[in-house]
Parts: sequence; structure tokens; C-alpha cells
Amino acid sequence: MNGSRVCARLWHGLLAVVVLGSLMTQLVLTTQGAPDADGLVQPAVTRFIRLFSYFTIQSNILLLIVSTTLTLNPDRDGRLWRVIRLNAILGIIITGLVYATVLAGTAHPTGAGWWSNLGFHYIAPWWALLGWLLFGPRSRLDTRTIFLAAAWPVLWIGYTFAHGAATDWYPYPFADVTEIGYGAAARNMTFVVMIALLFGTLLWGLDRRLSGRRAVPSAPAPRSPERTSQDVDVAPSRSGAEPQQ
Repeated sequence: MNGSRVCARLWHGLLAVVVLGSLMTQLVLTTQGAPDADGLVQPAVTRFIRLFSYFTIQSNILLLIVSTTLTLNPDRDGRLWRVIRLNAILGIIITGLVYATVLAGTAHPTGAGWWSNLGFHYIAPWWALLGWLLFGPRSRLDTRTIFLAAAWPVLWIGYTFAHGAATDWYPYPFADVTEIGYGAAARNMTFVVMIALLFGTLLWGLDRRLSGRRAVPSAPAPRSPERTSQDVDVAPSRSGAEPQQ
């Protein structure tokens, strides 16, 4: 058990280092103010607002919080903690999948940006998932946690559309209302939420299987044993009232 805890802490600690390094690199690059897709250098405030508007950045921040916490306490638990942990795992899986299948062909980072991209999209997602499979902790997922965790992607979608309507800037091509219209953007975003719910359900099933639990119906309330002809009252009630326990 102690050896397993040491391995879990080492695993989560190394993941935290990778994510922190990627985030710090991206913060430095944002501070330096590289030109955007239009060749313009945006004001610093705008650059940082846009940086933290990316689902990639938000999911990696959640993962950094979770991996750091698990490094200190691999058995951490609690209702809010379960939601944050699931958000981190689901968010980073979605980040890795969407980047690999949709965005990788359009992104060509170089220099330090290549390294932060490697950490964000290639190392963190699968390291986090493998760590969850290997070390748990188990018995932390249920339907309530899954649906509460879905609130974050929904809020992110609402923010993305509202921010885009005000600034005409969208973090991803598949969400760019200006280019593809509200219908296509809404359909793409709905697909993201469905992926989150699907993987949340898959993780729930894996959590039960790996922890050796099964979903069972609620047990009926125990019934009082039936009295037989041989039962006798040990102490009669007073004034016709039932005996008090």
C-alpha cells in the first residue's frame, strides 16, 4: 500500500511538473506578444483574456490543481472534489482528442510553443488518463457527479458565444460563428458536450469495474419479523402504549 501511494504521488507529481512547465511557457509567450492570425499584436489584456478563453488552457489548469492535490494526498475525496477531478479528466481527454482529430493539421507551433503544445495536447491527456486507470482513487464517480461535471463545458460554451459576439473572436475554428454560422457552431459545441457525457459514463463504468463494485437496485427496507403463536410479550406496555426503544 505504501509503495502504491509513493508511485501515485510520483506519477501525479511528474504530471503536475509537465503541465506547470507548459503553462508557464505559454504565459511567457503571451507576455511577449506574438502577432495573431491577422498579423496584429493585441494589447496585453486582450492577449491574456484570449489565452484563458481556450478550453485547452482551462482543462490544463484544472489538471494542474488535481495532480498537485493528489501528489500531496492520493486519497483525497469530497463531493466538490469529485466534480473537479472528473472535470479535469474529461476536459483533458476532450482536449487531446479534439486536437488530434480536428486541430493538429492546422496548428504548426515552433520553438518554445512546440514544447508547450506537446505538454498540453500530447503528454497531459494520456498521462492523466493512464494515471487514473493505474492509481484511481476508486469509487469516486456516480451519476450526480457526471451531470454536475457537465456544467463546466456548458458554461464554457455560453461564455465562448457571448465573448465572440462581443469581440468577433472565437478560440477554435469549429466554434467560429463568423465563419461557419450559429447553426454549425452550436452543433459542434453540442457534440463536445455529448463527448463529455459519453466519456463520463465510460469512466463511471470503468470505475465500478476496477473497484469491484456493481450497480445494484436499492435494497427494500427491512420488515419486522412476523409474530408466531409461540411469541410472548416480555413486558406489557403501559396505558396501552407501545414500549419505547
